[in-house]
Amino acid sequence: MSKKWSLTLTILVLMSLGGWFWWREAPVAVTVVAPTRGPAVEAIYATGTVEPTVMLPIASRAAGNLIERLVDEGDQVSKGQTLARLDDADLANTVQEFDARARLARLNLQRMQELAQRKVVATVDLDQARAELEAAEAVLRRAQAQRGFLTLSAPADGLILRRDGEVGQFIPAGQAVFYLSCCAPLRVTADVDEEDIPRVRVGQTVVLHADALPDQVFEGEVSQITPKGDPVARTFRVRIRLPDPDGLQIGMTVDANLIVTERQDALLVPSTALQKGALWLVADGKLRRQPVRTGVAGALRTEILDGLPMDAQIVAMPSEDLRDGATVRIRPPDTASQP
Repeated sequence: MSKKWSLTLTILVLMSLGGWFWWREAPVAVTVVAPTRGPAVEAIYATGTVEPTVMLPIASRAAGNLIERLVDEGDQVSKGQTLARLDDADLANTVQEFDARARLARLNLQRMQELAQRKVVATVDLDQARAELEAAEAVLRRAQAQRGFLTLSAPADGLILRRDGEVGQFIPAGQAVFYLSCCAPLRVTADVDEEDIPRVRVGQTVVLHADALPDQVFEGEVSQITPKGDPVARTFRVRIRLPDPDGLQIGMTVDANLIVTERQDALLVPSTALQKGALWLVADGKLRRQPVRTGVAGALRTEILDGLPMDAQIVAMPSEDLRDGATVRIRPPDTASQP
């Protein structure tokens, strides 16, 4: 019995060694790809909002009830155009009162001038009449200006972006009734993470996409970087000039890619082929681990700067158990997902 068990054990050991040897030396099925040439772009991603370069609030300098509104949101207006009026009845009466006083002072000055020519009154009386007229006219101008504050006019040509006020509503002094976009094209304001801001510079090219316009790509340029960041959000505000904002509207959200590096004829491999800074190559039916120096890394493609010949066969998705010198069997790409 002992001899029989010894023989059985020997056979089992030999079978195990044979299986291990077969597993070690059996060809490994891999899918290979070739490197390609194409653009390599390194970009900083940020989310931004389309906004006017200049947005002016239009408010009354005096309080009153809104009695007339002549424009609404989305209207194009011209400089000097009347937009709305607040109730100015009280100031209208005040203007009439001061206008009457000014007319009386003007007539009194004329009489004093006639009397002074006939030497009937002293020069001091003439000077006093002239001062009274000047004071009355100054008070009248102030009342007219205060009345004018109740009429809201466009300070420039532009577009009414927002209207806050209904007819009959009381409007406090200084409260904006309209917001006007004017004087400059649209821009994008984006928040860039603080770790990326050292790589952002004025004049940098920006590629923009808007979900509302999925078939369009917009090109912009960094025009301003705010010197103070937000310590809570840990971001810096970046302004992006839009030379041609065709189709974009104020308030739209856009994805902004700030181009850091761009090379048109880069050597590219699938990002899945990289494993700890190296690629697995197939040559003469054998595997070889090839360290490489990478450049721009993307989700799908990675740039190879050094260490890879153009005619190399690269394992597309290497597993962790690959080893140098192993025999391989190349399988077609369409069967890569099969076991």
